[in-house]
Amino acid sequence: MFETVREDLRSTLDEIRAAGLHKPERVIGTPQNAAVAVTSGGAAGEVLNFCANNYLGLADHPEVVAAAKDALDRWGYGMASVRFICGTQEVHKELEARLSAFLGQEDTILYSSCFDANGGVFETLLGAEDAVISDALNHASIIDGIRLSKARRFRYANRDLAELEARLKEATEGGARRKLIVTDGVFSMDGYVAPLAEICDLADRYDAMVMVDDSHAVGFVGPGGRGTPELHGVMDRVDIITGTLGKALGGASGGYVAARAEIVELLRQRSRPYLFSNSLAPVIAAASLKVLDLLESAGDLREQLAANTALFRTKMTEAGFEVLPGDHAIAPVMIGDAAEAARMAELLLERGVYVIGFSYPVVPMGAARIRVQLSAAHSTADVERAVAAFIDARAALGTAGA
Repeated sequence: MFETVREDLRSTLDEIRAAGLHKPERVIGTPQNAAVAVTSGGAAGEVLNFCANNYLGLADHPEVVAAAKDALDRWGYGMASVRFICGTQEVHKELEARLSAFLGQEDTILYSSCFDANGGVFETLLGAEDAVISDALNHASIIDGIRLSKARRFRYANRDLAELEARLKEATEGGARRKLIVTDGVFSMDGYVAPLAEICDLADRYDAMVMVDDSHAVGFVGPGGRGTPELHGVMDRVDIITGTLGKALGGASGGYVAARAEIVELLRQRSRPYLFSNSLAPVIAAASLKVLDLLESAGDLREQLAANTALFRTKMTEAGFEVLPGDHAIAPVMIGDAAEAARMAELLLERGVYVIGFSYPVVPMGAARIRVQLSAAHSTADVERAVAAFIDARAALGTAGA
């Protein structure tokens, strides 16, 4: 039977390659850092890394690594169980309490990933008599999580407040018992920030709850690094925050839901990814606690990240590249054609700059781009070298602009 399926799959894979949409995986032979050693899938050797979510450069911070090593000795390697059976250690409860305090929420529940966190919220909280109103550019995990629920689904154009209000009216007039607005805090393909103050105003007007996936913000957005709710002054008005430990908060894995106490308690009782997945490894929980310690004095790292971001965006714009507007560390360099974006990424790797070309279905057809992600670990010289590499690669590609 599989021989027939094999041919179909090979044909599909050939089509993906022919369209320039194939996504190769490059192998690195070093810890995550501003510079990494590529061992396969392109030009070998040390290259500058401008495609990781390592916003604060903490993925290989010596204090984080030391905390992880200590945790192995104290707590062991893994729990071999789910939380409600025998998979809860003191370190899990301590991390949940610390995240709650840091994010200004009443309680927090840990998941093995933010994808699982988003997958466990909607089915638990919403039934057929309820409505979820989702931004059109929300992360795939939100989209998949919504699909698992029986709630009525409404979608509004990215950050379009007029359309959001229209959908809220529609849900209200349709008799929805509960209404939940859900948005990314920062949209990962564009670096755009959600207008949370205005969203909360609409939620108040239409008696809706607000949920924010703040994976690309917590740790470095806002005066204290508490994310987009802090940035917009609405920490007390957001009902649910989901996020990851796998980006600015150390870069390993794991996710969480920080929310009103009753929401978290219900998730502990009924959220399937929580009930049926192994506990977060204690070494990650312990290292994440150290990251939260470091965030208390990480103002210099946030300042360095902001300076690197401003420098890259300014220099690239001056060089004639189209960079989507904003001031987030996600700086998408627009290319348009998928094959051209992939070739540009290859040329940049040959010039010692590791970036990734994003194309359909990750971004809309015809909107291919190279998503550059700045880090506090980058030096000014690193940023300037990356800009020079873009200019050289564009010339090698034979285009007048990008």
